[in-house]
Amino acid sequence: MKPTLDSRQLLAFATLARRGSFTQTAKELFLTQSAVSHAIKALEEEVSTRLFERVGKKVFLTQAGEQLLRHAERILREMRDARTGLSDLQNWGHSRLRVGASPTACHYLLPTVLREFKQSFPKCVIRIEPGDGPKMVELLHSNQVDLALMLEPFEDDGVSFRKLFEDELKLLVPPTHPWAQRGKVLRDEIADETFILYNKNSYTFRMVIDYFQRDGISLHNVMELGSMEAIKELVKIGLGTGIIAPWIAQRELAEASLVAFPIGARRLKRIWGVAHLKGRRLALAEETFTGLCESVAESLGLHSPAA
Repeated sequence: MKPTLDSRQLLAFATLARRGSFTQTAKELFLTQSAVSHAIKALEEEVSTRLFERVGKKVFLTQAGEQLLRHAERILREMRDARTGLSDLQNWGHSRLRVGASPTACHYLLPTVLREFKQSFPKCVIRIEPGDGPKMVELLHSNQVDLALMLEPFEDDGVSFRKLFEDELKLLVPPTHPWAQRGKVLRDEIADETFILYNKNSYTFRMVIDYFQRDGISLHNVMELGSMEAIKELVKIGLGTGIIAPWIAQRELAEASLVAFPIGARRLKRIWGVAHLKGRRLALAEETFTGLCESVAESLGLHSPAA
């Protein structure tokens, strides 16, 4: 396998092709004429062909030189761009942020967080990857996202998890539902109730199923949807009972289009947070994003597990 071409030789070659003079090329590159001549000779030996015709003090490209010049200019331009890009990363706000987030977080938390984030990092390139908890862990391990706004993983999974807030899942029904009319939930009616649950591949779905199985209750009629908004709408028209955290249905509960009840004698709590791969040192933009997530959660009245 032949070695790659020397970038310093390519720079001397491209400059000489543009200047047409060894003297001018040496002056521009702050080299001696002999150093430029040596670089060109070494490059011609490397590619086994003449690249320039010498006519007096002027030099002109050969056909081979013209062909190499097209590649050399592109290579040198890419190298300049690479250096500029790396330099920009050292400047305030010039960076990227790849965030994974559950659809719930995308809808209810991220817009406010990102609006405030862009004020501090206006030139930061942001990419959002939606998905539920298990997918977020996969994206972290495959280096497709830097941070994931998600529920606490069931297992360690090789990620660090910074807790933001805790919520509680509750039963949500329309005001016309018998439970709402009666003002309480009868446990022996739960198994026969139709439930509208969030995505079966999510941590939330597994938590709900495990909760009722622990009480010896099997849910026979389950619909699953990937949108909390859709779940709330179907619950409102009486197609089933939703299991949703009240902060996600604040408006509906305030206007009494939905009524909330405890899911059971035991509270079913979830912990939200920001995850990243263990051992990674967070960049300034990532630390700022995480801090803004905490601030936005507090503004929504969501409290940390330690509170």
